[in-house]
Amino acid sequence: MLALDHIVIAGRNAEKDSVAYNKQFAIKAVKGGEHENWGTYNYLAYFSNEAYIEWLGIRDYDKAKKSDNPLIQHLVYMVDKGRHGPFQFALRTNQMDDYIQHFNDNQIPFSGPFHGERKKPDGSLLSWRMLFPSYNVEETMLPFLIEWNGPAPTANSLANQQAIMNINYSGVDKATFSTIYQLKNRRSFTNQFTLQNTKIVFQESGPLSFQLI
Repeated sequence: MLALDHIVIAGRNAEKDSVAYNKQFAIKAVKGGEHENWGTYNYLAYFSNEAYIEWLGIRDYDKAKKSDNPLIQHLVYMVDKGRHGPFQFALRTNQMDDYIQHFNDNQIPFSGPFHGERKKPDGSLLSWRMLFPSYNVEETMLPFLIEWNGPAPTANSLANQQAIMNINYSGVDKATFSTIYQLKNRRSFTNQFTLQNTKIVFQESGPLSFQLI
């Protein structure tokens, strides 16, 4: 079953943006590290439901602009347009190869998998794979799949007591979403779908947002 891994927030200064959220929601964030291949860096806030918020910033614009990673391309688009706030989220899986087969079998356009790594402040490396169902950033957004190389990163000692209760999403409708991500149509509210650690609320319009509890 898929779980929410993290929500990505765009801004010109990831550190300052994380501080602003900290003051508004009484949450604490920590420095994540550098994505040297993409020219980006991040700050992170971990939550009790094994998910986190990522404030993603650009350190090297030229390098980010040249990246073929759809997440970095989307971030550059947001920054170029002067937009900020939540713009993407990742669904955690340990069956990425099965999703690649599913996309191929059902003619679902996709990009990846992309290898990712981040150098932590202590110098150690985290690595993962990312898989992106194709979408046009000017029209909609589809969350990407992430598979960690080893256990997903956690910071129990740094985790905030709150949990990410739900994600408000208007990219595609529930039926289309369920087909793309192989989610079984279980009994639930018409406009909601329950993941392993949170729920998605499908809306007709509006920006990506989330609620903490």
